[in-house]
Amino acid sequence: MDAKIRSYYHTNKLLWDKLAAIHPETDFYGLKEFEAGESSLNATELRELGSIKGLDILHLQCHFGMDTISFKRDGAAYVLGIDFSDLAVKTAQELAFQCNVDVQFQQSNVLQFNTSYLFDMIFTSYGVLCWLHDLEGWAKMIYRSLKKGGVFYMVEFHPALMMLEFESGNLRPQYTYFNSGSPDKDWMSNSYADVNRSVQLENYTWNHPISDVYNVLTKVGLEVLFIHEFPFCHYGCFPNMEQNVKGQWYMEGFENLLPLMYSIKAKKK
Repeated sequence: MDAKIRSYYHTNKLLWDKLAAIHPETDFYGLKEFEAGESSLNATELRELGSIKGLDILHLQCHFGMDTISFKRDGAAYVLGIDFSDLAVKTAQELAFQCNVDVQFQQSNVLQFNTSYLFDMIFTSYGVLCWLHDLEGWAKMIYRSLKKGGVFYMVEFHPALMMLEFESGNLRPQYTYFNSGSPDKDWMSNSYADVNRSVQLENYTWNHPISDVYNVLTKVGLEVLFIHEFPFCHYGCFPNMEQNVKGQWYMEGFENLLPLMYSIKAKKK
C-alpha cells in the first residue's frame, strides 16, 4: 500500500474512530434493545443466509460488533469480527462482555488481514465496500480465508445510490458510478445515525459497480450463487427517506424506481 493510499485510510480511520464513539449512544442502533436480546440482523440477510448454527464465521468491517454478537447468539460456533478502527474494536469487546457473549474481535484493515484459520462463512454488510480501494485484494483475502465449500455473503447499499450527493438534500448525481481508481473526497458534517451529532471530518471513498464486484469474486475462484437487487433498504440513514408498511425504507418520490441495496452469495468450490 503506497503512501497516498495509506493517507486516505488514515483519514478514514479518524472518521470511523469518531463515529464509533458516537454511534452506541444513538437511537439508530437501538443498543438498549440489543442488550436485552434483540438481534441486529435484518430480514434480508436472515432469509438469504439460512441457518448459521454450528458455523465458524468471519465478519468483515464489523464496526462495534452488533451483527458479530448476533451471529453467536443465533448459534454460530466461533465468530471473529474485524475492523480497522481501534475504538470500534474496543467498544465491540466491551459490548460482548456486557452481553455475556463469547466472540472475538481484532483490529485490522481487511486488505491486510491474514489468518491460518479457515471459516465456514464470511459476512460483510451495509456501507463497507466504498471504504476499500482494492477489490481484487479484498476478494483474494476472502477466498484464502474460506474453507472448501465455505460461503461468502454480502449485502450492501447499491452503487447507484452512492452516486448521489446528500449534504444539500437535492439528491442529484455528483459521483461517478464507475471506479476510476481515484477516490471521491467528501466531507461528513453529521453522523448518519444522528444528524444532531456533529462530525466535521473529511473522508475518501471508492464506488464499485456490481459488475466489478462480481468479476473479482469469480476471478479469484468463487462461484457466485446469486445477485439480488432491492428497491428498498433496511436503514433510513439517507436524506428524504420514508418507511413503508413493511418497515422498508425508500427514497421519497422514488419508490420501486431506484435500487437501494443488493446482495451477493458465493461459494468456494
